[in-house]
Amino acid sequence: MQVAIIGMGRMGLNMAHRLNDAGHKTVCWNRSAEKEKEVEEFGAIFVNNISDISKHLDKRRIYIIMLPAGDLVDMAVGEVMKSAEAGDIIIDGGNSNYKDTIARAEMISKKGFSFMDSGTSGGVWGYKNGYCLMIGGEKTDFEYCEPIFRSLAPENGYLHTGAAGSGHYVKMIHNGIEYGMLAAYGEGFELMKKSDFNLDLHKISRLWNNGSVVRSWLLELLENALGKNPDLDGIKDFVEDSGEGRWTVADAIEKSVPAPVITLSLLSRFVSRQDESFSAKIIAALRNEFGGHSIKKG
Repeated sequence: MQVAIIGMGRMGLNMAHRLNDAGHKTVCWNRSAEKEKEVEEFGAIFVNNISDISKHLDKRRIYIIMLPAGDLVDMAVGEVMKSAEAGDIIIDGGNSNYKDTIARAEMISKKGFSFMDSGTSGGVWGYKNGYCLMIGGEKTDFEYCEPIFRSLAPENGYLHTGAAGSGHYVKMIHNGIEYGMLAAYGEGFELMKKSDFNLDLHKISRLWNNGSVVRSWLLELLENALGKNPDLDGIKDFVEDSGEGRWTVADAIEKSVPAPVITLSLLSRFVSRQDESFSAKIIAALRNEFGGHSIKKG
């Protein structure tokens, strides 16, 4: 088949590479031309303007947008619609808020185009291992694009989840769960790091990946990280978030579903970004006021 990938970031570039390797004619666009040489080296076509994509693809065209959530997605959708034709399919494969996706689907369908959302998981390992795809949209559009999804995903690694928005919703919950898993690993390994047993955390991560109930791909990645850098020297204890954890917590509040693990894992990331905690100062001052507990001067 033929397909366009809009956005040559960590995910988009590798997706284009994987599709091209699978024999699909692949056209790529990026905000800057710095990826042009790399794209052409693996055999895909690079264009400088989104409007030029349609010249390289036969009808019915498939456009996959791999850009950060928000205005950039709207920009790409708008540019695609200027040169696309009725029936062409626009797929948002980034981490957009599912509510924005539902609104975009309604707007785009009114203009005569098809729209799908694909929650995409796999990170920088997706080129080698394949991407897990959670796909929302019309079933007929999904079936038309299925050869593309099949090439991107490992065996049993893609699913039509339902109406437009459902793919990004499932990916949002996926990332919320990931927040909790990462926090649990972090806390457990810190406890072992501070124990009196001089434990080899790299060997323990390898051990747990063989038969234990906490084995996982995340633990395999931790084993790799600890193997290269046992004390994680040079890594600042600052944890960013993509936004999907926040959306998951907001969804839990909206639905009155208790999600304390995901919520606390999100809040712990905020703590990691503080140079100092005024809240902790408040608590220390109050303990001194009511109980005469000592205060450390800083």
